[in-house]
Amino acid sequence: MSSFRFIHAADLHLGSPFQGLALKDADLAELFVEASRKAFSALVDEAVERKVDFFIVAGDVYDGDWKDNKIGLFFNREVARLDRAGIPVFLLKGNHDAESVITRTITLPKNVSEFPTAKPGTFRLENLKVALHGQGFAERSANENLALAYPRPEAGWFNIGVLHTSLTGREPHAPYAPCSVEDLRSRGYDYWALGHVHDFEIVAQDPLVVFPGNLQGRSIRETGAKGAVLVTVEDGRIAYERLITDSARFAELSIAVESDDTPAALLRRVEDALEPLVDVMEGRPLALRVRMTGKSRARNQLLSKAEDFRDEVQAACHRGHADIWLEKLDLRLEPDDGASERSSGTLGLHGLLAMEGFPPELLEEAAARIAEIAARLPGGSGAGELPLGDDIDVLLVEARDLLVSRAAEAG
Repeated sequence: MSSFRFIHAADLHLGSPFQGLALKDADLAELFVEASRKAFSALVDEAVERKVDFFIVAGDVYDGDWKDNKIGLFFNREVARLDRAGIPVFLLKGNHDAESVITRTITLPKNVSEFPTAKPGTFRLENLKVALHGQGFAERSANENLALAYPRPEAGWFNIGVLHTSLTGREPHAPYAPCSVEDLRSRGYDYWALGHVHDFEIVAQDPLVVFPGNLQGRSIRETGAKGAVLVTVEDGRIAYERLITDSARFAELSIAVESDDTPAALLRRVEDALEPLVDVMEGRPLALRVRMTGKSRARNQLLSKAEDFRDEVQAACHRGHADIWLEKLDLRLEPDDGASERSSGTLGLHGLLAMEGFPPELLEEAAARIAEIAARLPGGSGAGELPLGDDIDVLLVEARDLLVSRAAEAG
């Protein structure tokens, strides 16, 4: 068996609108939009420099239907660089770029081969004795086990299965093309190039089953380094290494407050906690969510002037590092034994609103109102799973706390 190298990438999500960031900070959102493009360009640089033999993208090249051809032209430009370097590209459609989703097209270079969506297909690299088997998504949702229909391996060749799947479940990812590792193993392939899950994961070693993760974090749910995988095969032996491509990152910082902490003391706590994050950044801009928890006598003051305090926390972040940007200030503070509510005469209001969870009818009503707001947001910024940047429960908690704090001030 010959020796060769290839790159396994997935979940490029080119054109992702970063709608949550756009609602909070348009400049920060634009930084991450550009980071998504930079990540793919950086990976193409790696492929050309390392002279890999081929390049796999296991689904979700695009984030959704294009508003115009710009993102298609960008992808064409980058894969054309691979074409000029003599590197074949094998694409598979995932749920975000299924045939039913993407309506525009740009003719891609001759080095690009796309797996069929009606049934599994095979591409063969005769000079390397490599066979790649895969099936893309025809519709946004694929609920059947696609892997079981993949063809038998080519005898004496190195066989690669390419699949966009959640396997047996990977929260919070939707359960698409469900299957088990045993289902994959039953096909007799040497390597499984998976996509859909945005965290890097070595699922199994025999055969090697890999989620490379996405190239660039897209929300606070996707923290840490992001990239693809470089796979080297020598005489049938497989080695792999991560190629980190992201140019901006997300991180979370939890601050435990004490009851007597003043706003100034809380800012000092933030600054003290920032130092370890500089290593996490690795020279990249960082979108940081700061969460404060605990009982606080300053709770009502902070909640009623949340915007001003947010700006103070942002200033504290910049004192720690010029490229730490506050993605959100999450104040999950409790009153100090209810003293502030009793003194202001709002105990009844607080008792009514500070419930554990929210009834289903309230959640349904909130979802309907959010949908109305999202439809009115400009430039499609309300599109996506979290049009206002957070889960409904989180938004309701914030609204409840703001109402309680303002009632306390009025009282």
